[in-house]
Parts: sequence; C-alpha cells; structure tokens
Amino acid sequence: MLAIKSHAIAMNYDWRFVLTAGGGEFHRTAYRSWGRADDDHCTICVHGLSRNSGDFDALAMQLARYGRVICPDVVGRGRSDRLGNASGYAYPTYVQDMAALIAHLGCSKVDWVGTSMGGLVGLQLAAMPGSPIHRLVLNDIGPFIPASALTRIRSTLNGRLIFTTLADAETYLRSRYAAFGNLTDAQWRKLTHDSVVRDNEHLFRLNFDPAIADALPEVKEDVDLWTLWQQVRIPVLVLRG
Repeated sequence: MLAIKSHAIAMNYDWRFVLTAGGGEFHRTAYRSWGRADDDHCTICVHGLSRNSGDFDALAMQLARYGRVICPDVVGRGRSDRLGNASGYAYPTYVQDMAALIAHLGCSKVDWVGTSMGGLVGLQLAAMPGSPIHRLVLNDIGPFIPASALTRIRSTLNGRLIFTTLADAETYLRSRYAAFGNLTDAQWRKLTHDSVVRDNEHLFRLNFDPAIADALPEVKEDVDLWTLWQQVRIPVLVLRG
C-alpha cells in the first residue's frame, strides 16, 4: 500500500491505494483517507458515474471529527487506474472492488454514503447477507430508475472534451452541473479543480476514462431494484439530490 500526502488542497487527508481485481484485471483503487487510520468504524463515501472522491471533501472534513472517513475513486475515475477492457466498467466490478476495499480497511462497522452510482453500489452491498454496512445514505438515487434518466445521463457523458484553460472547463461544468444548485464561485472552482486533469500537452481533460461512456449499454426499459431494496435490513436515509 502506498500513501501520498496531499498538497493540492489544505485539508487533512492522505492519498492511499489498494490493489483490487474487479473486472477481471488487477488495478489500483485510490482513496482519500480522513481521520484516525486505526478506527474500527468507517464512513465510506462513494461518488456518481463520472465524478470522483473530491465531491465529498466538505462532508468528509466534518465527519472526520467523529471517526474514520474513506472516499474512494471508483476504477476509471480520479487517481484510480483505467481498465484495459472497457467492458469491466460495470456494477459487478464496482461492487467487487468496494468489497475488497472494505476488507482492506479492516473496518467491522461501515456507514455508507453514496451519490447516484455510489448509492447503487452501496445498495447492492447492503443487501448481501453478512454485510458490514450498518447504515446507508442514498443521495440522488433510489430503487427505481426511469429509462429516460439513464438515456439523458448517457448522452451527456463525454470524456473526450478538451479545455485550453481552467476557466473554459469551469464554464462547461457550470452549465453541465447547473442542477447542483446555487454554488458559490469558490465551490465552482473547487469542483472544477477536482473534475479535470492536465495532460502531457498542458490541456485540461475531464478526470475519468472516456471508455466509461462506451461501456454503457443503451437502456430501453426502466430499472426496477425494489426486490434488492427489500433485502436491506438496516437504517436507510434517502436524499432527493
């Protein structure tokens, strides 16, 4: 395991990495570790489809006052590795990777906070017999997903966009994520900082593998997960994101 102290933002977390093997190939899963590393109780915060762990910095900074907080970059996003086979960008991979992360952390008790995709991963883990997840927070997701919503998300997932400056990237992100609400200028700058990465040509690209969009199937029917929901036997908080 490799730990790198973050200097990008003046916040009290470490970058750490764990080797996982979801999707049929070994890869490094990166995560931000907040609070005491020996705490047996963990809160794990997992982001949406094209987002990354930076989305939880403000929340993690508060929760770390009470215990250990772990914010991973799901494979293909942020600092985690990209897959050689894009077909691995699917929920079985994400669930397997997150189960391996929980085992790696050694936490016997886990609270899960998931936004959109991260919520669905948490829902699947929480529904399993013997799950270490004791409390579940679902943000902007539920057990019923209209096909129209999935089609809209798929149409906006363009990881091949290139920006000459951070200002250009911020303009794009303000438009794309307008539904996030009335953010301050500082919050938009923070979101932009987390959303892009500079390439070898000093241009800015969105901080996820463009192949994630290629791996998304065309959805023509609603997704009904009520059967899975009924298997969850822990306290659940659902937030309308």
